[in-house]
Amino acid sequence: MSKAERYTVYDPFAAAYDRHWGTMFLDDARQGIHDLFLPLLGPKARILDLCCGTGQLAHWLSGCGFRVTGLDGSSEMIRHARRNAPLAAFVVEDAREFHLPGEFDAVVSVFDSLNHLPDQGALLQVFKNAHEALTGGGLFFFDLNMDEGFRCSWNQQYSSVEQGQVFVTRAHYSPKTRIGKTLVTLFRPNGKAWVREDLEIVEYCYDEEVVRALLWQAGFSEVAVYDGSADLGMPRGEGRLFFLTAKGELPKVLKAASNAGGDAGGA
Repeated sequence: MSKAERYTVYDPFAAAYDRHWGTMFLDDARQGIHDLFLPLLGPKARILDLCCGTGQLAHWLSGCGFRVTGLDGSSEMIRHARRNAPLAAFVVEDAREFHLPGEFDAVVSVFDSLNHLPDQGALLQVFKNAHEALTGGGLFFFDLNMDEGFRCSWNQQYSSVEQGQVFVTRAHYSPKTRIGKTLVTLFRPNGKAWVREDLEIVEYCYDEEVVRALLWQAGFSEVAVYDGSADLGMPRGEGRLFFLTAKGELPKVLKAASNAGGDAGGA
């Protein structure tokens, strides 16, 4: 599947995502992000919201006084994001291909956005692009759904009937292949008829050791890792890890966590 085809598959799902999932993660993670990450940023810091979806995080960060740019490969996701976060700027671009050298004080990518990358090569390229986009000392903060998270939260079904749209999602995770697939069946009105559309959205599971090694290859060194439930207090944070690293040294307040977990690449 080409990059263009892979991102197009998210377009029909954008409206449902915006209504049902756009705020769910932020509601869970807001306090943890506020307490852990935001104090590390200067006033009016420039933030790149990478794989920004429908813009709920961008809206909140803009309201906190930060200068936010959202980037996503789905034009429909960005259309909703522009409406939801009018103070932010947005770019439709592939996370593996963007180049914004030295423009941001922080890059953020959450709600297992990077789990959608299909292999380690793609993950490495995104890490390199994030490194390039940061100013010296800039922070890279992202989460990934790990094996435990997939086992806890997948293998379930969700449906909704509402004006203008009916959909069913069926999620399944295979521990053997370490791939999670969500099958989406959408029904939308087209004149007097309803049109059915079937989508498959795929996520991939990566080990923490692999993520650390790829960050090292991309130019990052020190890495602090936090558990979504234990450290950020997320109600649905089981099996979700947050990674915090920097273009240069981590802030001193984070070095104890970094050393306790072991630096990427053995540095």
